[in-house]
Formats: sequence, C-alpha cells, structure tokens
Amino acid sequence: MLSAIALLAAAPVALPEGAALREEVRAADDRFFSLFFDTRCHSTEVRAMLADDVEMYHDKGGVVATSAAQFMADYEKVCASRAAPDAWRSRRELVPASLTVDPVPGLGAIEDGEHRFYERRGDGPERLAGTAQFTQLWVKSEAGWKLKRIFSFAHRAAS
Repeated sequence: MLSAIALLAAAPVALPEGAALREEVRAADDRFFSLFFDTRCHSTEVRAMLADDVEMYHDKGGVVATSAAQFMADYEKVCASRAAPDAWRSRRELVPASLTVDPVPGLGAIEDGEHRFYERRGDGPERLAGTAQFTQLWVKSEAGWKLKRIFSFAHRAAS
C-alpha cells in the first residue's frame, strides 16, 4: 500500500502545451505577486503557492530562503512593516514581452523574464524604483502551481 502511494505521489503530471502552458504559468505568476505585494498580507494563500522546499536566491540579498517556513517568516516580517500608515509599499509588474515559459516534462515549467518594481510611501505617489531579471521553476500538482526555485538578479535602479 505505501509503495502504491509513493508511486502516485511521484507520478509525472500532465502539462498543457504551448500557449496554454504559458498562460497557466503567467496566471500563477500574476496571482503570486499580487498576493505577495498586497498590503493586506495573504499568508495562507502565499504559502499555498510555495513548495515545501522552495529556494530563493537574490543578487542583492543572497540566499533568501531554503524552505517555505523560512520564506514565510520573512514574508510575515515584511507584512508587519507595511501596516504603518507611512510605510513603503511596493508593486511588481511583469514585462509581458520578456516572458518565456518552457516545459519541464512531468514536473512543471521554467519561467524567465523581466519585472519592474514600483514603490510609494504611504498613500503617496508611486514611482518606478527599478527593474530586474528573474527565473523561476514552477511545479504543477493536483493542488495547482507552486514555486520551487526562484532566482532574482540583474537588479538595476530606475534612471
């Protein structure tokens, strides 16, 4: 019985092809970053989009996380800091023309592209703060798409 359960858990997932795969991953990306940067803090929903062994690497911050627990601990701190009326708030925007999505058969997809980051203090005016490149490994399961590996690099301040 246990071996049958282990085989089911390791069974490769069926992936959509072509434009359908790109759209599913883009939608997961949009949902994750909308939740992540929302000032209302969506801990349960953000956590549901992370693999237990998620890893994040950042060219400015180094090794950001090596587990969902570590990622979420940092997320909770950021959420708490955003509660102040004059706190800095950020928004992430995908550059649509930069997006590429490649299948990882039986597992998920690799997403690559560029994103822009905007910031504002409190309810003040928003301004472009900078841009960066990203590469993300998404895994697909019956529960949906989950981030497994995140690389955020080539950060540049807005000119």
